[in-house]
Amino acid sequence: MLLPVVVFFIAAPLGFSSAVVRCVAGLYLAWLGTFKVALLAPGRGALDPGLPVLRFLFAAALPIELIHPDEERPEAAESASLASYTFKVATTAAIVHLHQYSKKMHPSMRLLLYGFNIWCTMELLFASIAAFCRALGMEVKPAFDRPHLATSLRDFWGRRWNLAVSAILRASVYDPLRARAGKEAGILATFLVSGLMHEALVCYLTLRRSTGEMTAFFLLHGMCRVAEERCVRRWTARGWPPPPRPVATFLVWMFLTAPSFWLILPTVYRGMEARPEMLLLTKESNT
Repeated sequence: MLLPVVVFFIAAPLGFSSAVVRCVAGLYLAWLGTFKVALLAPGRGALDPGLPVLRFLFAAALPIELIHPDEERPEAAESASLASYTFKVATTAAIVHLHQYSKKMHPSMRLLLYGFNIWCTMELLFASIAAFCRALGMEVKPAFDRPHLATSLRDFWGRRWNLAVSAILRASVYDPLRARAGKEAGILATFLVSGLMHEALVCYLTLRRSTGEMTAFFLLHGMCRVAEERCVRRWTARGWPPPPRPVATFLVWMFLTAPSFWLILPTVYRGMEARPEMLLLTKESNT
Protein backbone atom coordinates (compact mmCIF):
# COMPACT_ATOMS: atom_id res chain seq x y z
CA MET A 1 0.00 0.00 0.00
CA LEU A 2 2.93 2.35 0.65
CA LEU A 3 4.68 1.54 -2.64
CA PRO A 4 3.00 4.39 -4.61
CA VAL A 5 4.28 6.85 -1.99
CA VAL A 6 7.82 5.50 -2.43
CA VAL A 7 7.55 5.83 -6.22
CA PHE A 8 6.24 9.40 -5.86
CA PHE A 9 9.07 10.37 -3.49
CA ILE A 10 11.67 9.03 -5.93
CA ALA A 11 10.14 10.69 -8.99
CA ALA A 12 9.08 14.03 -7.47
CA PRO A 13 12.55 15.67 -7.40
CA LEU A 14 12.86 15.20 -11.16
CA GLY A 15 9.94 17.58 -11.63
CA PHE A 16 12.07 20.58 -10.61
CA SER A 17 14.15 22.45 -13.17
CA SER A 18 16.45 24.01 -10.57
CA ALA A 19 19.43 21.82 -9.71
CA VAL A 20 19.39 23.24 -6.18
CA VAL A 21 15.78 22.33 -5.51
CA ARG A 22 16.14 18.99 -7.28
CA CYS A 23 19.13 17.97 -5.14
CA VAL A 24 17.50 19.12 -1.89
CA ALA A 25 14.26 17.34 -2.80
CA GLY A 26 16.30 14.25 -3.62
CA LEU A 27 17.71 14.28 -0.10
CA TYR A 28 14.41 15.03 1.64
CA LEU A 29 12.10 12.82 -0.41
CA ALA A 30 14.00 10.25 -2.48
CA TRP A 31 16.36 9.35 0.36
CA LEU A 32 15.02 10.22 3.80
CA GLY A 33 11.34 10.16 2.89
CA THR A 34 11.58 6.82 1.10
CA PHE A 35 13.49 5.23 3.96
CA LYS A 36 11.01 6.58 6.51
CA VAL A 37 8.07 5.16 4.56
CA ALA A 38 9.87 1.83 4.14
CA LEU A 39 10.42 1.67 7.91
CA LEU A 40 6.79 2.59 8.54
CA ALA A 41 5.62 -0.60 6.78
CA PRO A 42 7.01 -2.93 9.50
CA GLY A 43 6.13 -0.40 12.22
CA ARG A 44 9.66 0.87 12.82
CA GLY A 45 11.44 4.18 12.47
CA ALA A 46 10.48 7.76 13.27
CA LEU A 47 7.05 7.91 11.62
CA ASP A 48 4.21 7.32 14.05
CA PRO A 49 0.76 6.69 12.51
CA GLY A 50 -0.75 8.17 15.66
CA LEU A 51 0.66 11.64 14.90
CA PRO A 52 -1.69 14.42 13.76
CA VAL A 53 -1.84 14.62 9.96
CA LEU A 54 0.22 17.82 9.65
CA ARG A 55 3.00 16.57 11.91
CA PHE A 56 3.02 13.21 10.15
CA LEU A 57 3.44 14.87 6.73
CA PHE A 58 6.20 17.16 7.96
CA ALA A 59 8.00 14.25 9.64
CA ALA A 60 7.79 12.22 6.42
CA ALA A 61 8.82 14.92 3.95
CA LEU A 62 11.39 16.96 5.91
CA PRO A 63 14.79 16.00 7.38
CA ILE A 64 13.64 16.24 10.98
CA GLU A 65 13.31 14.01 14.02
CA LEU A 66 10.40 14.90 16.25
CA ILE A 67 10.97 14.94 19.98
CA HIS A 68 8.38 12.82 21.73
CA PRO A 69 6.75 14.22 24.89
CA ASP A 70 8.64 11.78 27.11
CA GLU A 71 12.03 12.75 25.63
CA GLU A 72 14.24 15.47 27.06
CA ARG A 73 14.80 18.43 24.80
CA PRO A 74 18.54 18.92 24.01
CA GLU A 75 18.62 22.59 25.00
CA ALA A 76 22.36 22.65 25.63
CA ALA A 77 23.18 21.64 22.09
CA GLU A 78 20.78 24.20 20.62
CA SER A 79 22.04 27.09 22.74
CA ALA A 80 25.63 26.20 21.93
CA SER A 81 24.82 26.24 18.23
CA LEU A 82 23.87 29.94 18.16
CA ALA A 83 27.50 31.01 17.93
CA SER A 84 28.09 28.33 15.31
CA TYR A 85 25.23 29.57 13.12
CA THR A 86 26.45 33.14 13.45
CA PHE A 87 29.88 32.02 12.29
CA LYS A 88 28.37 30.15 9.33
CA VAL A 89 26.32 33.16 8.24
CA ALA A 90 29.50 35.25 8.29
CA THR A 91 31.39 32.51 6.44
CA THR A 92 28.68 32.29 3.78
CA ALA A 93 28.83 36.08 3.32
CA ALA A 94 32.60 35.82 2.87
CA ILE A 95 32.13 33.04 0.30
CA VAL A 96 29.74 35.27 -1.65
CA HIS A 97 32.46 37.88 -1.83
CA LEU A 98 35.31 35.47 -2.59
CA HIS A 99 33.52 33.58 -5.33
CA GLN A 100 34.05 36.42 -7.79
CA TYR A 101 37.77 35.62 -7.57
CA SER A 102 37.36 31.82 -7.78
CA LYS A 103 38.75 31.57 -11.33
CA LYS A 104 42.01 33.10 -10.10
CA MET A 105 42.33 30.73 -7.13
CA HIS A 106 44.44 27.61 -6.88
CA PRO A 107 42.22 24.55 -7.61
CA SER A 108 42.66 23.26 -4.05
CA MET A 109 41.54 26.60 -2.61
CA ARG A 110 38.54 26.58 -4.94
CA LEU A 111 37.56 23.10 -3.76
CA LEU A 112 37.93 24.22 -0.15
CA LEU A 113 35.67 27.19 -0.89
CA TYR A 114 33.00 24.89 -2.31
CA GLY A 115 33.36 22.55 0.65
CA PHE A 116 32.74 25.33 3.15
CA ASN A 117 29.81 26.54 1.06
CA ILE A 118 28.18 23.10 1.22
CA TRP A 119 28.78 22.71 4.96
CA CYS A 120 27.47 26.16 5.89
CA THR A 121 24.50 25.93 3.54
CA MET A 122 23.49 22.51 4.88
CA GLU A 123 23.59 23.58 8.51
CA LEU A 124 21.75 26.84 7.87
CA LEU A 125 19.11 25.09 5.76
CA PHE A 126 18.49 22.39 8.35
CA ALA A 127 18.39 25.02 11.12
CA SER A 128 15.84 27.06 9.16
CA ILE A 129 13.62 24.00 8.73
CA ALA A 130 13.87 23.24 12.44
CA ALA A 131 12.95 26.83 13.32
CA PHE A 132 9.96 26.66 10.96
CA CYS A 133 8.76 23.45 12.61
CA ARG A 134 9.14 24.94 16.08
CA ALA A 135 7.08 27.94 14.97
CA LEU A 136 4.31 25.45 14.18
CA GLY A 137 4.61 23.95 17.66
CA MET A 138 6.72 20.90 16.78
CA GLU A 139 9.82 20.12 18.84
CA VAL A 140 12.62 18.68 16.70
CA LYS A 141 16.08 17.36 17.43
CA PRO A 142 19.12 19.31 16.19
CA ALA A 143 20.39 18.10 12.81
CA PHE A 144 24.04 18.78 13.69
CA ASP A 145 25.88 18.78 17.00
CA ARG A 146 29.10 20.77 16.52
CA PRO A 147 30.81 18.37 14.10
CA HIS A 148 34.00 20.44 14.27
CA LEU A 149 34.53 19.04 17.80
CA ALA A 150 34.48 15.37 16.77
CA THR A 151 37.24 13.27 18.34
CA SER A 152 36.80 10.11 16.25
CA LEU A 153 35.13 8.90 13.07
CA ARG A 154 32.49 7.22 15.22
CA ASP A 155 31.86 10.51 17.03
CA PHE A 156 31.66 12.46 13.76
CA TRP A 157 29.43 10.15 11.72
CA GLY A 158 27.25 8.76 14.51
CA ARG A 159 26.82 11.61 16.97
CA ARG A 160 27.50 14.95 15.31
CA TRP A 161 27.09 15.07 11.50
CA ASN A 162 23.67 15.06 9.79
CA LEU A 163 21.92 13.27 12.63
CA ALA A 164 18.64 12.80 10.74
CA VAL A 165 20.45 10.70 8.14
CA SER A 166 22.35 8.83 10.85
CA ALA A 167 19.11 7.92 12.61
CA ILE A 168 17.53 6.65 9.38
CA LEU A 169 20.56 4.56 8.42
CA ARG A 170 20.83 3.17 11.94
CA ALA A 171 17.22 2.00 11.95
CA SER A 172 17.07 0.74 8.36
CA VAL A 173 20.53 -0.75 7.77
CA TYR A 174 22.82 -0.90 10.79
CA ASP A 175 20.55 -2.35 13.46
CA PRO A 176 19.05 -5.17 11.31
CA LEU A 177 22.43 -6.24 9.92
CA ARG A 178 24.19 -6.00 13.26
CA ALA A 179 21.61 -8.37 14.74
CA ARG A 180 22.18 -10.89 11.94
CA ALA A 181 25.79 -10.52 10.79
CA GLY A 182 27.63 -8.60 13.50
CA LYS A 183 28.70 -5.05 14.18
CA GLU A 184 31.38 -4.78 11.50
CA ALA A 185 29.03 -5.97 8.75
CA GLY A 186 26.47 -3.41 9.94
CA ILE A 187 29.02 -0.60 9.76
CA LEU A 188 30.22 -1.52 6.26
CA ALA A 189 26.70 -1.94 4.90
CA THR A 190 25.62 1.38 6.40
CA PHE A 191 28.45 3.28 4.74
CA LEU A 192 27.84 1.45 1.46
CA VAL A 193 24.16 2.46 1.44
CA SER A 194 25.12 6.02 2.37
CA GLY A 195 27.57 6.13 -0.52
CA LEU A 196 24.99 4.83 -2.99
CA MET A 197 22.43 7.39 -1.84
CA HIS A 198 24.99 10.17 -2.22
CA GLU A 199 25.58 8.90 -5.76
CA ALA A 200 21.84 9.24 -6.32
CA LEU A 201 21.95 12.84 -5.07
CA VAL A 202 24.73 13.61 -7.55
CA CYS A 203 22.52 12.17 -10.31
CA TYR A 204 19.64 14.39 -9.20
CA LEU A 205 22.01 17.35 -9.18
CA THR A 206 23.68 16.89 -12.55
CA LEU A 207 21.17 14.67 -14.40
CA ARG A 208 24.20 12.64 -15.42
CA ARG A 209 25.48 9.16 -14.66
CA SER A 210 27.39 8.99 -11.37
CA THR A 211 31.11 8.22 -11.26
CA GLY A 212 31.27 6.06 -8.12
CA GLU A 213 33.52 8.48 -6.23
CA MET A 214 30.96 9.09 -3.50
CA THR A 215 30.56 5.35 -2.92
CA ALA A 216 34.34 4.95 -2.81
CA PHE A 217 34.60 7.71 -0.21
CA PHE A 218 32.00 6.20 2.09
CA LEU A 219 33.31 2.66 1.67
CA LEU A 220 36.75 3.96 2.63
CA HIS A 221 35.31 5.55 5.75
CA GLY A 222 33.34 2.40 6.54
CA MET A 223 36.50 0.32 6.45
CA CYS A 224 38.30 2.92 8.55
CA ARG A 225 35.44 2.87 11.07
CA VAL A 226 35.92 -0.90 11.42
CA ALA A 227 39.67 -0.41 11.79
CA GLU A 228 39.06 2.35 14.34
CA GLU A 229 36.87 0.03 16.45
CA ARG A 230 39.61 -2.60 16.51
CA CYS A 231 42.32 -0.08 17.34
CA VAL A 232 40.26 1.41 20.18
CA ARG A 233 39.72 -2.05 21.69
CA ARG A 234 43.44 -2.84 21.59
CA TRP A 235 44.37 0.64 22.84
CA THR A 236 41.98 0.31 25.78
CA ALA A 237 43.09 -3.26 26.55
CA ARG A 238 46.68 -2.09 26.93
CA GLY A 239 45.64 0.63 29.34
CA TRP A 240 46.92 3.50 27.24
CA PRO A 241 45.34 6.92 27.87
CA PRO A 242 43.28 8.44 25.05
CA PRO A 243 45.02 11.11 22.95
CA PRO A 244 44.42 14.74 23.94
CA ARG A 245 41.17 16.06 22.54
CA PRO A 246 42.78 18.71 20.28
CA VAL A 247 45.07 16.07 18.78
CA ALA A 248 42.16 13.66 18.20
CA THR A 249 40.04 16.39 16.59
CA PHE A 250 42.92 17.43 14.34
CA LEU A 251 43.48 13.84 13.18
CA VAL A 252 39.77 13.36 12.47
CA TRP A 253 39.60 16.48 10.30
CA MET A 254 42.82 15.62 8.51
CA PHE A 255 41.35 12.25 7.63
CA LEU A 256 38.02 13.76 6.58
CA THR A 257 39.65 16.47 4.47
CA ALA A 258 42.24 14.42 2.55
CA PRO A 259 39.81 11.89 0.96
CA SER A 260 37.30 14.71 0.39
CA PHE A 261 39.77 16.56 -1.84
CA TRP A 262 40.31 13.32 -3.74
CA LEU A 263 36.78 11.91 -4.02
CA ILE A 264 34.03 14.26 -2.76
CA LEU A 265 34.88 17.83 -3.70
CA PRO A 266 35.93 17.15 -7.34
CA THR A 267 32.54 15.50 -7.88
CA VAL A 268 30.75 18.47 -6.33
CA TYR A 269 32.90 20.90 -8.30
CA ARG A 270 32.01 19.22 -11.59
CA GLY A 271 28.35 19.36 -10.62
CA MET A 272 28.59 23.04 -9.77
CA GLU A 273 30.38 23.78 -13.03
CA ALA A 274 27.62 21.96 -14.91
CA ARG A 275 24.91 23.64 -12.81
CA PRO A 276 26.29 27.04 -11.67
CA GLU A 277 23.21 27.78 -9.57
CA MET A 278 24.31 25.01 -7.17
CA LEU A 279 26.61 27.53 -5.52
CA LEU A 280 23.61 28.72 -3.59
CA LEU A 281 24.63 32.15 -2.49
CA THR A 282 26.73 33.61 -5.25
CA LYS A 283 26.16 36.87 -7.00
CA GLU A 284 25.57 34.96 -10.24
CA SER A 285 22.75 32.90 -8.71
CA ASN A 286 21.14 35.92 -7.13
CA THR A 287 20.92 37.89 -10.38
